[in-house]
Amino acid sequence: MAVCLLFLLTWVLMADARFRFASYFADHMVLQKGPACAVLWGYGEAGANLTVVVYQGNKIVMEKKAQADVFQIWKAVLNPMPQGGPHTIEVHQFYKGKDSNITLQDVYFGDVWLCSGQSNMEMTVAQIFNASKELAEASRFPYVRVFAASLAMSEEELRDLPDIDLQWSLPTAENLGHGTFGYFSAVCWLFGRYLYETLQYPIGLVESSWGGTPIEAWSSQKALQECALSKDRKRVPVSYLHSGPKEYSVLWNAMIHPLLNMTLQGVIWYQGEANTLMNTDLYNCTFPALIEDWRKAFHEGSVGQTDRYFPFGFVQLSTESHEDVSDSFPRVRWHQTADYGYVPNKKMPNTFMAVALDLCDSSSPYGSIHPRDKQTVAYRLHLGALAMAYGKDNLTFQGPYPQQVQVDVALKVLNVTYNQNIQLDHMDSKVFE
Repeated sequence: MAVCLLFLLTWVLMADARFRFASYFADHMVLQKGPACAVLWGYGEAGANLTVVVYQGNKIVMEKKAQADVFQIWKAVLNPMPQGGPHTIEVHQFYKGKDSNITLQDVYFGDVWLCSGQSNMEMTVAQIFNASKELAEASRFPYVRVFAASLAMSEEELRDLPDIDLQWSLPTAENLGHGTFGYFSAVCWLFGRYLYETLQYPIGLVESSWGGTPIEAWSSQKALQECALSKDRKRVPVSYLHSGPKEYSVLWNAMIHPLLNMTLQGVIWYQGEANTLMNTDLYNCTFPALIEDWRKAFHEGSVGQTDRYFPFGFVQLSTESHEDVSDSFPRVRWHQTADYGYVPNKKMPNTFMAVALDLCDSSSPYGSIHPRDKQTVAYRLHLGALAMAYGKDNLTFQGPYPQQVQVDVALKVLNVTYNQNIQLDHMDSKVFE
């Protein structure tokens, strides 16, 4: 991915008066379907009147009015739209007797999911098991649309994305397997594909991730203050950026804050490895604080259209190696659940977790920290989403909860009693009973 290093003291919107959509509105995109309302926004002449027209074929299905404010920003909240398409969206600007227009084509309405985190979210389809097969099958899913933000950082909150790696596109082998730790995210793609196979309507996937980054970089100043973390942090040298920036809030500012006007169905998150080396024992605060802050910010940014408590899924950290003597990974795993050991819980409502403890990949060419079995990760995430976000009943998406644990020191036996029957399938000789 191209890296935009943005250390901006101010974000001056007045510098660009060109009539246009915001950066992440483009042909082939997916907008959030009803019952929520999609939000469109962009730039125009201050005080200009605008009309947004949504077509299906030659038929007008909706018209909305808007006006550009003094900062040259316009915003329109559409009516709830049913799933499907394609639609054409035209925006007309009327200013000083001149009528200008901009257009989006091949737009579908469905569910929009944001995928974020660090390198395990960033791993492309070309890097995973059965990559050739997955890439060859990509074109079979034209109603799963993909978008990837560029790597960018900023000391101030930005209104729009500084750059884009992959503008809204139909899936192809080229744009799903673009380089190593580039685009498009394998976990994000497979999650969306599995959802589409079940739901049978359009899915929009927005990737915004950067390898080697701690949760503090993705957190707003407000979220960090909830955990008594100061914004005053020594800047990391640019030479260290190959492993991702560590400065507080710089990725929230440049890669999340610009997306807040977008109406979302939910978020999936794959991060935590960097926090085995940084603020490890604060993760039980920083992670719930990030979730709560993102929920509030997206709800407000979308004028109340993104649900205030939208579903938030995440991936449990896998084991780094079969003989890891450090306890940093287990500690982060525990803290990923706010020290409950399970989700959802009181501190993390409406969340779901994909267990990955069993997916260690010690022979991964990218290091054991990067397991290649992203199919299992994504499948487990999609099961959690079906249960938590879509209310699918009679769906097993969580493991059994222990009711009692007994330790017999003399016999060196650990006896765990669960709250439901367990079926053990022997996949190989390495499992234990």
